[in-house]
Amino acid sequence: MVKIEDRIYIGAVEECRAGTEQLAVIHACKSPCHQQAVGYRGSLPNNHPNYLVLQGDHDLYLNIIDPPVPLFKAETFERFMAFARSKYDSGASQLIHCNQGESRAPSLALLFLAKHIGAVPNSSYTDARRAFERIFPTYQPGVGIQRFLSDNWSFIQ
Repeated sequence: MVKIEDRIYIGAVEECRAGTEQLAVIHACKSPCHQQAVGYRGSLPNNHPNYLVLQGDHDLYLNIIDPPVPLFKAETFERFMAFARSKYDSGASQLIHCNQGESRAPSLALLFLAKHIGAVPNSSYTDARRAFERIFPTYQPGVGIQRFLSDNWSFIQ
């Protein structure tokens, strides 16, 4: 687990744990976290009420993978931002993790640092990424998430 900002941490699946009032956890991985939380194997029908997100009191489980072609839905990022904003503003720390801690989790952290905290520029994904890489030099975003964030940066609040 790497601290990137006051109360913001990035981790890999090994750091996965249940959230608490003091530490909200964003699980940015379909497998194993979203699958276990929702209770399915393989794929979930896209009309399932928790297809994209399952939110608990202190946990947010995202059905998010990291393909080279962006298959992301804006709603996933909007739900993440709402949850992260609420928890951060209430004083909780946040652990954002994905499987390897290199692409999805740091991309969400970058988004939050730009759009809510103002710790990196919000002008574009490219500008935010340049600044974020000084904070988190091991950032290795997948091609799909880079493209999605670059194309949708101004729409995500």
